[in-house]
Amino acid sequence: MSAVREFMTTDARCVREGESLLDAARMMRDLDCGALPICGDDGKLKGMVTDRDIVLKCVAAGRDPGQTMARELASGKPYCVDADANVDEAIHMMEEHQVRRLPVISDHKLVGIISQGDIARNYNEQRVGELVEHISERHGI
Repeated sequence: MSAVREFMTTDARCVREGESLLDAARMMRDLDCGALPICGDDGKLKGMVTDRDIVLKCVAAGRDPGQTMARELASGKPYCVDADANVDEAIHMMEEHQVRRLPVISDHKLVGIISQGDIARNYNEQRVGELVEHISERHGI
């Protein structure tokens, strides 16, 4: 059985809950990614923010991304997986919540990210196909 920590990206960065959405967008640009975990000052996961969230919930709503804090988009309980969980558990969560990436935590703190791509490069081809199919249903791809 493979653990999530064997597949995850370990250099994950997060935007702090008190940073602006403009800061988050610039971080996404610099990291060439479309989503970031939102972390509190204690390093604990508070949520996720995507480039789509910034556009739809801030810019399109007429709000200033330089004045809107990341914490304002960190609503509800974030989906995440423990670093020692079996990779099948991560796949199940991605399918259930139709997300392409999950923050990975250990002791309630962010230690990495596991993405659909991480799994595709390292896991059973048939299972990866099922994952992509289930997630793509929601996104209309």
